[in-house]
Amino acid sequence: MPREPETIILASTSPFRRRLLEDAGLRIEAIAPEVDERAAEKPLEETGASAEDIALVLAEAKAVDVSERHPERWVVAGDQTLSLGDRTFHKPADMEGARRHLLALSGQTHQLNSAVVLARGGGAVWRHVSLAHMTMRRLDPGFIGRHLSRVGEKALTSVGAYQIEGEGIQLFEKIDGDYFTIVGVPLLPLLEKLRVLGVIDG
Repeated sequence: MPREPETIILASTSPFRRRLLEDAGLRIEAIAPEVDERAAEKPLEETGASAEDIALVLAEAKAVDVSERHPERWVVAGDQTLSLGDRTFHKPADMEGARRHLLALSGQTHQLNSAVVLARGGGAVWRHVSLAHMTMRRLDPGFIGRHLSRVGEKALTSVGAYQIEGEGIQLFEKIDGDYFTIVGVPLLPLLEKLRVLGVIDG
């Protein structure tokens, strides 16, 4: 008789990540990590860490923080950064910041770096980063203003000020990368690792 599937802790309050994992058939309990992401990120940026490395370090910090409080459980955490050349973008603080994000990304190809980390016993067990390359069409400033008026504060919930699962898809002319990486969890590598570890049925 198959054993009851294990409930995995998601070290995040993101409803998007939780829904992705639950839709994939995982049993999830969400617990917020106690990590100051901007404080953790600042020294990394000052030492020239890549956007991929920053995403990994932040995901690991969140996973380990929650794992230290629940060492007997499997914990998964993710983080995403956006890079355009040497510049790393963060979630916009307000609608003016979202407008500036979209103006900077207009007509350019940027890179999304989606990290996922599994932890247990207070330490990271597995780390992975998947990349997606996103080519935004050239956007008229007036259109940007109208678009942000329509989507509202949803624009403030992602590093690029867009959600491709919604109206944000209209901003793009080309996307090279899988859907799950773009919306915030490299799901296929994560599921494969959970099968290898025996956490889920495989």
